[in-house]
Amino acid sequence: MITDNQLRDSVQKELGWEPRITSAHIGVAAKAGVVTLSGHVETYAQKLAAETAARRVKGVKAVAEELEVKLPFSIKRDDADIAAAVIDRFAWDMQVPHDAIKATVEHGRVTLTGQVDWQFQKTAAETHVRYLTGVTGVSNQLTIKPRVDTAHISDEIDEALGRSWFFDPETINVTADGGKVRLTGTARSPHDRMLAAATAWAAPGTTDVANDILVD
Repeated sequence: MITDNQLRDSVQKELGWEPRITSAHIGVAAKAGVVTLSGHVETYAQKLAAETAARRVKGVKAVAEELEVKLPFSIKRDDADIAAAVIDRFAWDMQVPHDAIKATVEHGRVTLTGQVDWQFQKTAAETHVRYLTGVTGVSNQLTIKPRVDTAHISDEIDEALGRSWFFDPETINVTADGGKVRLTGTARSPHDRMLAAATAWAAPGTTDVANDILVD
């Protein structure tokens, strides 16, 4: 059994091991598998990298991320410059239906609104914004366009999970109400849990995924 202090120390070491993070100003607390990250980092990209690093540590069940982004003066950008960079980045990626997405920027925080056809488009749009210089946060409010035929979503997801090396079909249950999908059951690792959600998002007609799978 990993103690709270051991888990805290492991997360601190993992943060120090991650070259994308300047961890000097990150505080770590752990209680019953829940890790809290506090303090500040220099970029939004570092904030995301810190959360990812904490989640991959053995024994971590959840991460409460309370990090603040404090941009150095040298990389601060005007909101208008950030907005122009977002538009330019979207225009270069065929995955992003830029005509369907509106980006607004306030004090470095980017909000994305509009409707797209697929979850991968929503994810791609956010990914482009995350790593732009001067961005302090991203609110991805893009929605997935609903489809008329959603009757067989759960069956299609079940079949897709069954094709994978990673899942035993007996351990995961898929239910759907229209385009809203819920996953329950168990997975062997946090990676497998996230992969199951990605599989569900790939089904035509999926508009929301509630991932209630537990890591066994």
